[in-house]
Amino acid sequence: MKKVLSILVMVSLLLALLTGCGQTATTTTAAGTTAAPDASSTAAPATKTKIGLITVVGGLGDQSYNDLSFAGCKQAEAELGIELQYVEPKTISDYETMQRQMASDGSFDLIVTIAFDQMEPLAKVAADFPDQKFIILDAVVDLPNVASYVSEEQEGSFLVGALAGLLHKESQLPQLAGKTTTGVVGGMDIPIINKFVAGYEAGVRYVNPDMTVVHDYVGGWNDPTTAKEISKVMYGKGAGIIYHAAGGSGLGVFQEAKEQNLLAIGVNSNQNSIDPDHIVASMLKRVDTAAYSAIKDVVDGTFTAGVHTLGLKQEGIGYDLTGSNVQVPQSVIDQVEAIKAEIISGNIKVPTALEEVEPFLAGNTYQK
Repeated sequence: MKKVLSILVMVSLLLALLTGCGQTATTTTAAGTTAAPDASSTAAPATKTKIGLITVVGGLGDQSYNDLSFAGCKQAEAELGIELQYVEPKTISDYETMQRQMASDGSFDLIVTIAFDQMEPLAKVAADFPDQKFIILDAVVDLPNVASYVSEEQEGSFLVGALAGLLHKESQLPQLAGKTTTGVVGGMDIPIINKFVAGYEAGVRYVNPDMTVVHDYVGGWNDPTTAKEISKVMYGKGAGIIYHAAGGSGLGVFQEAKEQNLLAIGVNSNQNSIDPDHIVASMLKRVDTAAYSAIKDVVDGTFTAGVHTLGLKQEGIGYDLTGSNVQVPQSVIDQVEAIKAEIISGNIKVPTALEEVEPFLAGNTYQK
């Protein structure tokens, strides 16, 4: 009898094991009920949007176009979850090679290029890769797969020019005592840089017709030594403030301003912290905003080729006094802000070329 019972127990156990093996595994949901596992839970994660950035010669650390473009891409990386890869060309001849390498890879959802120097090679590469999306910051390439972001540099330059002119006229800054000259150091003698120069000169002379504005060009974006030499000549001729639109070369302007104990104005990003005692302000060119906006459009599926313009009205251009130790009277700030409002409203149309400055001044009189 004991043997029979033992056999029955063994058969029951065997049947239980067989039944258990045939059942479907279950998972517990948040509500505590059971359900079959979701097959999608084991699916591969969605592929990240992949962005490529090609800096201009000079690379990161220029506190200008490269750093701003990189900041916009890093913001997109943090907020939009994109994957970022970037390269830093050493020479202008590297641009086309690097653009082609990224486009040939076939994995980039967007390739970000920067400035005038990359415009010509991009026109070739984008035409050869019509399915690849590109943006170019600060230049225009007219192709159906390229979004071109351009800025109204002359508007921001006009504001810092007005600031400089008013400081010479109304402030009690000891560095400016008896001085009636200001200068602009440009990176290269090209139309886009002359927008900075024309805007600055127009702004200075609009508020202070007795001022003289001088300008010169470095010939490159990563040559602070030459920029320093040019600034030394300008300060020697009586300039109290020098504005630069020279990329990484502009650091030489700041070095000379410090040595002369005179003043300078930065560009593109807020450069005031580089030397707060001698940099009175910076003209802001929000290349970072443009880069982020273009990337977001790709992520959202709303990428649009063509020209996108950013000025004071779109908050793509501005100026900043933050971080400077130079004391700017509130009365001067108020006047600059009033001029800003006039530009945004369209009452002031800032010249974009040097030959337009004299006609602008002849037709516009400043009234405080």
